[in-house]
Amino acid sequence: MHGSKSDFPETIVSEKMIIQELEWDNLHVAFITHKESSEIVPFIQGLPEGRCQCPHWGYVIKGSMKVCYKDHEEEVKAGNVFYLPSGHITAMEAGTEVVQFSPKDLMQKTKEAVKRNMQERKEQEKHE
Repeated sequence: MHGSKSDFPETIVSEKMIIQELEWDNLHVAFITHKESSEIVPFIQGLPEGRCQCPHWGYVIKGSMKVCYKDHEEEVKAGNVFYLPSGHITAMEAGTEVVQFSPKDLMQKTKEAVKRNMQERKEQEKHE
C-alpha cells in the first residue's frame, strides 16, 4: 500500500491543526499539521496517567515537537524519524508537520478520548 498526502481525507480541521488520516489493515496512518503551537494534554484527559498510551512511529517533515516521558524529555526536529512508546505527552511548535504510523486498535482509544475532550471544550466555549 502507498499514498500521498493528497490521498488522505481531512478528518479534523480546527484553528490549531489539520489531521488527514487513513487506516491500512491494522495500521493508522496520519499526516498532522499544527497551525499553532499546541500541547496534547487537554485532549488526552481520561487516558491512564493523563498520557498517550498508543505508540507512534513517524517522521517530522517540518518544525519540531517536545516529547515528555515520566523520566525525561526530548526534542524531535525536522528531518528526524521517531518512535514514541506508550506513556508520552507531546507539545508541537507552530508550523510542525509530521507523518505518523500507529497500531489501529490503540489509536482508536486515543481518538475517542480526543474527540470527547474536543467536544467538551466546544461546549464550554459556548457557555463563556
